Amino acid sequence: MFSHLRSGAEMTPEAPSGSVDESAVQDSGDHHRVGRLGSVFWASLGISALFVAWAVLFKDNLNRVTTASLDWVTGTFGWTYLVVTLAILVFLVFLAFSPAGEIRLGKDTDRPEFSTPTWFAMILSAVMGIGLVSYGVAEPISHLAAPPHGLAEPNTPEAAVRALQYSYFDWGLHAWAIFAVFGLAIAYSTYRKGRRTLVSQLFVPLLGERVNGPVGKTIDVLAVFATLFGTTTSLGLGALQINNGLGTLFGIPVNSVTQVVIIAAVTAVFTVSAVTGVSRGIKFLSQGSSLLAVALFVFMLVVGPAVFIANLYIESVGRWATDFFRMSLQGTAFGGLEWMQLWTYFMMAWWVSWGAFVGVFLARISRGRTIRGFIAGVLVVPSVVFFTWFSVFGGTAIHLDLFQDGDIARQAGADMNSAFFATLDHFPLAGVTSAIAIVLVVMFFVSGADANTYVLSMMTSDGLLTPRRPVLVLWGVLTGVTAVVLLLAGGLTALQNTVIVASLPFLVIIAGLAVSFWKELDADRKGKTDAAHGNPPRPDREGVGGGLGPG
Repeated sequence: MFSHLRSGAEMTPEAPSGSVDESAVQDSGDHHRVGRLGSVFWASLGISALFVAWAVLFKDNLNRVTTASLDWVTGTFGWTYLVVTLAILVFLVFLAFSPAGEIRLGKDTDRPEFSTPTWFAMILSAVMGIGLVSYGVAEPISHLAAPPHGLAEPNTPEAAVRALQYSYFDWGLHAWAIFAVFGLAIAYSTYRKGRRTLVSQLFVPLLGERVNGPVGKTIDVLAVFATLFGTTTSLGLGALQINNGLGTLFGIPVNSVTQVVIIAAVTAVFTVSAVTGVSRGIKFLSQGSSLLAVALFVFMLVVGPAVFIANLYIESVGRWATDFFRMSLQGTAFGGLEWMQLWTYFMMAWWVSWGAFVGVFLARISRGRTIRGFIAGVLVVPSVVFFTWFSVFGGTAIHLDLFQDGDIARQAGADMNSAFFATLDHFPLAGVTSAIAIVLVVMFFVSGADANTYVLSMMTSDGLLTPRRPVLVLWGVLTGVTAVVLLLAGGLTALQNTVIVASLPFLVIIAGLAVSFWKELDADRKGKTDAAHGNPPRPDREGVGGGLGPG
């Protein structure tokens, strides 16, 4: 599936306006040598190398600085994650029901490349990976033992409902709103306006020529860092999960040495894949992982407490809907900062850091769809799937702890990554299902990191859709090395702290690109209205495209 990202020919099957020409792209009136290794590449590489050196040579200092930065960022600006993500979600819903919802992501004559069922499957695979296994049980069972914001007594029926309610919040509409606004803006900019696939190019309506100067370069560098640290967090979580699974099955020690070996092995695989373009293997991994996930889901639904799960599902979804805006604006004026750092702020920061990567992917597979169809598909379907997954696996673990002395919450408290396997151990074929879970994590691990390597390389190659092999190797290796040094420096805590701190500047960029996107849509709508009334089109001050007509 991720192989669709790699081919410039696939990304731009047609030459006319509205597509991207890699040899020479006209953007804001200037010509650029797409693919050159300019200031964005060297600045990103240099700062990344300095960060790795800092983590290796002065890890105690790194931990002190990131912890202090985390406290300052979340204590001072944590509320901005809530406000920005909710505002983006409201903006997308408004956009879907507005006349702009009829606009196509591409020329007016373009039609979707993929069928709707295939498109849904590809969307789910994009971000469906490591987190489902890592958090599908761990988050609900953790909330059962320590209910969010003290809303219930621990290990009670009310705590069970709250546990799933907040899991839905962390993995539902807010996360997908971040991905959707990125995907929309990138698809519109690339396919309708013919710009390069760079985050800075999304700001042409606001900044004009300045996107090609220091301001635009800074935006692209921030996009690189957000993507890098989002990826390393996923790699670190994947290594911890695989290590726990191997320990459960084969007694392999759960320690940093094993985790480093796992990261090194997987990094080698996804880097080779990115360099050689072995698309069949990655496509097989992506499709195979989806099938295995469905098989594991059906197995748990059959052997688990299905009636209990169904009742808990509808009650927790109802509570989520009732408390939606309260959760969306839950501040820390009267405490709760530590809990928010561990869960809500971390999750939102993680989604923000993945925004550029997932946005590029969603744009690639959504050409020809209407804005309304895109928003509905990206927001609703994945959220329903995630809700159902968490209710089945998390609900099963909750049932075990409340009614069968499962003790899963205690195990998760000692090591969060053991929760999923501890749940599987209570059912038949535990060895087989645990092996499937490990394979799932590896598949998601490789395919997701492969695509991230491509996006990092593209963003540091001036938007080149087929980055050079040395650049792919460099970012593949640097991603793995960064994940290793952060794990060794402080484990999961270091990963969480770093992704939150690194994502804050990019949160500002996301808010800005939403404003820029709406400004461009509004200008195009007015231009089309003028044309319909026989008036001359309004001038496009950026000199890029214009109007809602083809191209």
